[in-house]
Amino acid sequence: MRKFLVVMDDSPEFLNAMRFAAIRAKKTGGAVVILGIVAPEEFQHWIGVGEAMRAEARERIEEHFKVFHRWMVSKEGMEPELVIREGEKATEVLAQIEEDPEVGILVLGAGATGEGPGPLVTELVARQTADMSVPIVVVPGGLTKERIIAVS
Repeated sequence: MRKFLVVMDDSPEFLNAMRFAAIRAKKTGGAVVILGIVAPEEFQHWIGVGEAMRAEARERIEEHFKVFHRWMVSKEGMEPELVIREGEKATEVLAQIEEDPEVGILVLGAGATGEGPGPLVTELVARQTADMSVPIVVVPGGLTKERIIAVS
């Protein structure tokens, strides 16, 4: 089964990427993997404090995922998978793609502010494409829900 990989964060761009991935996966018989990444700066403190911060970061990701899980089940009738990794975003995205041979497409949301597509899109598309083993779909940040549905 082909999986659509989406990187979860708090941005509106993530919502567009997730919506696109869910609709395409449903139409093509695929699945959606939502990747939550705990950044290294979130837990680089004293050992005890760092461990507590790591646990809190994972908890935040799991709670955030519950919202999108409910949406995907109710609106698209699919069960997304959650994967949590720790490290630098671009590195962990590439590692997830390498470790899961069913990942067939990386779906990223581009920024809507006009300040560029965003750091992850820039890093993966501009600098890492030679290392990519799957196509990247960049969903423009300015697309409306209706337009995403239409092009999906």
